Formats: sequence, C-alpha cells, structure tokens
Amino acid sequence: MTTLPRSTPPAVSPLEPHLDFIRSQFPALDSPMPDRPWAFLDNAGGSQVLRGVAERVSDYLLGTSVQLGASYAVSQAASARVAAGVQAAAQFIHAADPREVVLGSSATQLVANLAASMGEFLRPGDEIIVTDTDHEANVGAWTRLESRGIKTLIWNINTQTLALELDTLAALMTPRTRLVCFTHVSNVLGTINPVAEITRLVHQRGAKVFVDGVAYAPHRQIDVQAWDVDFYLFSWYKVYGPHISLLFGKLDALLALPSINHFFVPPDAAAYRLQPGNLNYELTYSLTGVSEYLNALQSRLGVDGVGGVFDAFAAHEAVLAGRLLEYLATKPRVRIIGHPSADPFARVDTISFVVDGVASSAIPSFLDERHVAVRYGHFYAYRLIKALGLDQSEGVVRVSMAHYNTLAEVERLIAGLEAFGL
Repeated sequence: MTTLPRSTPPAVSPLEPHLDFIRSQFPALDSPMPDRPWAFLDNAGGSQVLRGVAERVSDYLLGTSVQLGASYAVSQAASARVAAGVQAAAQFIHAADPREVVLGSSATQLVANLAASMGEFLRPGDEIIVTDTDHEANVGAWTRLESRGIKTLIWNINTQTLALELDTLAALMTPRTRLVCFTHVSNVLGTINPVAEITRLVHQRGAKVFVDGVAYAPHRQIDVQAWDVDFYLFSWYKVYGPHISLLFGKLDALLALPSINHFFVPPDAAAYRLQPGNLNYELTYSLTGVSEYLNALQSRLGVDGVGGVFDAFAAHEAVLAGRLLEYLATKPRVRIIGHPSADPFARVDTISFVVDGVASSAIPSFLDERHVAVRYGHFYAYRLIKALGLDQSEGVVRVSMAHYNTLAEVERLIAGLEAFGL
C-alpha cells in the first residue's frame, strides 16, 4: 500500500505580502459581474487567465497573423513567436527537447490522438491498465482500443483508504502489459499519487506510463525528466493560460509512434506527427506570458527558480485548504471525499464533499447568489463517483482553489455554507 507523508500545514502564507500584485495580473478577479467581484473557487474546471497571456494572443493576431515558414519578415517573426511558445512549454515541464512537446485543442483530443497512433502497433492480446479514479479522457480512449483486440484492465481504488495501491497494480501487470495510464492528482479527491514510484514499478515490468497531470499542473512544478515518465498530459487553461493542452512524450517514444498526420510528414518530425492540422499559433505564443509571470514571481519572492514559486503556491494553498477542511470537519452531516488533512505532500486544494440528506446541486446554486463560484457533479470521473457509491447524490460538491485566492474568499464561502444551513 502506498502511504503519503503527512505534515502540519503552514500557519502563514508566503504569498500573503504579494497577493495584491498576483491578483492584479488576473483582470477577471477584480471585474464586477454585475455589482461585485466573484470568488472563483472552481479553478479545477479552469483557472483565470493572465493579462500577459491575453495580450500576447491579441498581439499575435493583430501583428503576425500569417502562415509560418515563409521568407518574408512578418512570417519570420511569427515563426519566432511560435517557437518561443513551444520553448516556454518545454521549460515549464523540464523537457529535454522542445520536440517532445505536442500541443492540441484539449487534453481529451490529445489522449485520443495518442491512442489512435499507439493502436497502430499494439497487437491483439496486448494489455493497457487504466484506473477507476481518472477523468474519462484517460480511460475511454484506451478502452476503445478493445475493438482492435487490445485488453484493458482496471486498477481499482481501495474504497476504504481512497488510494491507488502499488500492490494492486503489481498484481494486475503481466508480460503483455504495454502501458499503464493513471492520474497524477484525482480531480475529485485531490490526492497526489507518487508518480516516480509508480513509474519505476511499471518500467521494471517492461511497460510505459501515461500520466494525466491536468489536476496537478496548476499547483506543483512538473519535472518529466526527474519522474522519468514516458507521456504526460495537462491543460494550459487550468494553468493561467489559453484553452490548449500539452502532451509530453519522450523523444524516442514519439519517434517510434505511427504518424496520424499527412503521409509526407518526415519521420523525424516527432511532435508534428501527432499534431494533425498543426498547433494554434496565437495560443502557443501566449504561453510565454505564463513563463513571464512565474519569472516575475520568482524575483519578487526571492526564491530559487520556478520550483520555489510552486513551493510558495503549495504553502499558500495549504493555508486555504486547511481553513476549509477545518470548518467542514466540524459539520456532522458533511463527508469529505478525500484526504481530510491539508498536508501539501498528500493533496492539492481541490476539496470535495457531500452532505447527508442534501442534493449536491443545491449548494452551488445557493452560493451563486453570493457570488461564490463552486460546482457539483462527477467531473468526468464517473467511474470513481460510482465506485464510491455517490452517483445517487448527484456526485460531489467541489471547491477548487488556486494561488491567487485569498483567505477572505474562503471565509465568504464558509459564510455562504453557514447561511445554507450546513
């Protein structure tokens, strides 16, 4: 069984002195709709967007909206901007080579593209392992390969510990296992799974890993080289950026895949072979705005690298999560679905709960009137909700915070829950 380290959440946030600057970089946080700002606590569904990202989208479209690769100066400038965006994305995940970065319209589409490609060389009887904790994007694309004779096995959560246990995975793997697909963080539970440890086990058994990092990427630094993952996925629109997603693949793994692009695309094109129709130019360029923001915070915080920035995010978010979890724990009708502690080594600040005798849909609609934005449902993790016996209660109420949220906003949420009669 995998055990997660526990620690006491920090009492004071290292971001507190910098929150005015941080929030000034996200225009929507101060936008009255219609009469006062919202407390956006639905960030797992999509973060607010940086001013610098939006400005780059505009700059690209208004100044360099031409096809890439031509000899004239505007095309050369456009090409340089797009290349800078890809480079920023590679640095964000600590990829060894920009050619390992595949960009696309959504995480769901990128998984489907990868599965379509892998399906060309997998053989009947080969096995892929998926979990019942994942967003359906990282399950359905793989189970659809059963039509080709590929077998899919389910790595089930322990419904008592709410953990994906390594012993269970080891028992599932066979010499025919080719790929193990799992989430870095459950978008319902908030639990951080030990990616490096799981990857070592899978590699020792001769298979590859595909990790869905969508719910992890906004909260902690990504390091695909340190973890040794073969494929890693997340969405930029949940990391303060535009509505595109990223798939990392080790260069040798990408080069070994059959192309799903045009037949004349060179075999050494790596990412382009999984990018039919190419990438979105203006949104790719705008990724440099995310890097600029993180670099500015690094300077303001006086920390060592972007990793230090994400450490500060984790500490701040643990303060927010600690306050909410502390409050929910005092309510006898509330069941927290996930780790009950705000320990930043064990979970991110995506917090789900249900209330005995209350439909989950009732709470968000009540909070809407108070301009506190949360959500309810299964969040495309339908198999997990069903495994936990929650499908009859309309899924869960989910509160998901980001580093730009404040304790005052959490208190607004708590006041709304009190008014509801929690």
